[in-house]
Parts: sequence; C-alpha cells; structure tokens
Amino acid sequence: MILFVSGRCDVIAFYSEWFMKRWEDGFVDVRNPFNRKLVSRIYFTDVDVILFCTKNPINFVDKLKIINKPILFHVTITPYSKDIEPNVDDKQKIIEAVKEISDIIGKENVYVRYDPIFLSAKYDLEYHKKSFARLTDLLDGYVKHIIVSFIDDYKNVRNNMNILKYHDFTSDDYKEIGEFFSKEALKHGMTVQTCFENETLVEYGFIKGECMSKELAKRLTGKDYKKWKARKENKCECVEMVDIGVYNTCKHFCKYCYANYDERRVLVNVANHDPNSTMLIGALEIDDVIKVRR
Repeated sequence: MILFVSGRCDVIAFYSEWFMKRWEDGFVDVRNPFNRKLVSRIYFTDVDVILFCTKNPINFVDKLKIINKPILFHVTITPYSKDIEPNVDDKQKIIEAVKEISDIIGKENVYVRYDPIFLSAKYDLEYHKKSFARLTDLLDGYVKHIIVSFIDDYKNVRNNMNILKYHDFTSDDYKEIGEFFSKEALKHGMTVQTCFENETLVEYGFIKGECMSKELAKRLTGKDYKKWKARKENKCECVEMVDIGVYNTCKHFCKYCYANYDERRVLVNVANHDPNSTMLIGALEIDDVIKVRR
C-alpha cells in the first residue's frame, strides 16, 4: 500500500502531532468522503511507502528519522505573496527545511512542486522566470526533480477571482515557460515535468512523468502497483494511493486551492479536530462500519 499524506489537506503543516500519534498507535482511520458511515482502518504494517505532500515541512523534519518506511517527500514552493497565500510560512525557512529533508532521505526522494502557475498583471511571465531561476539556484545539489502545474477552474478559484485576477495562457506563454524552466532545471542537474496536465511541455524539454509512477513505486518498494482507477478518465498515470486527509481542513487558505472549496467549513472542521482521535476530523461513532484496508 502507498499512503498519501495528503492531497486533501496539509497534514504535515497543521496536523503533524496527530499523525505521529497515529504512527505511534500503529493505525489510522479514514472516513469515506462519499459514505460517511464507512470507515477504512489502515495499519502502518500494511504500508510500503509514504508520500508526504506539504507547503511547510519545517516542524516535521525532526520526525522523519522515526518513520521506518521508504519516504517520498513533495514540498510545494510557489512565489506568491500573502494576498494569495495568507498563511504560508517564510519561503526561505521552507527551503532550508527542504535541504535538511534531502540530507535525511536523499535528494532523489525529494520533489519540489512549483504548483500552480497562474499569470496576472502582478505575477507575469517575467516574475515567474525570475522566481523559478532563484528557486533552482537555492536548491542546487539538494533536489533532482521539479513538478509544475497550471491553475485550474476549481470552485475556490472562482470564488477568489477578484483576488487572483488571472488570465488564460497563450501558446507562446507555454512555450516561454517550457523553454526557460527546462534550461534552468538542466543547469542545476534537475528534471522538470508536469503531472495531470494537458500541456506536458515535453516539446520544450520537460520530461514525461507522474507524481508516483509505476517505475518510481517499483524503485521504492520492489512491488508492482496498478494505476489509479479513480483518475483513469482524467488520464492520470499515477499508481493507486490511499489518502488519509480530509477536504476543507487546510489552514493555509491559499486562494487557488482545490482541497478547500468552503472556507467557512474549514473553520468548523478545524474545531472538530482532536489530536488523540483515530481520524483527522471528528471521531468514531457507534454506528460506523470499520473495514480494514489491505
């Protein structure tokens, strides 16, 4: 089993105390988002590798050595200010944390996500080119892989259009990003790729890759995994993973986020978080049906 922590919420930034308590107890419960009375119980003994994904790993670095599983770590670092990312920590401190993680688990297991890119009067092409060049300079020797994506038309994005004020990409925009990012990545011994995007930019030097490909999963675990069935129709080539997060629980409140689509609900969910609960939000109820997920 590949555990995803998490695509639904930044567990590492905001709920690491809870995660480590679950690790200590040996299992975690996950409520089905489509059938709330159905709960999956996941024992860490069944987990082959963990993919951590966060915008802020600072307080988790010292916990990595406790986790005796293969680890892949994705850290999202984007160049936006507090108008777009109101609660994201200082980027320089995050970059220093990425370097520490690289020293612990190896740079081949650390991916930085420049994700998502959007264009506006404030955040134009030149802004992104300068930001990406500086990011690759700072991470030279610590990171081998960069993943890029572009802003999508999520509910939260539509709700924040008055703040984002972004405009559509042209074919020339994609070309300029593809050529410049490829050149900068190559200069620092890094690969750059998209994941789950129609515009792969391979014609400009990007590699074809996924966040968790069959080949990468095989390298980390020695096992073969099937592709993620839930995303087959969307052409996602990642292997199947088990996400333990909950939507509408991330306190970063980034204006482009897909995992928060109701900011008022975030506050309700956060109030229902108990670090000692077996699940991220709320607790087991007497009529829940618990099934062990193998």
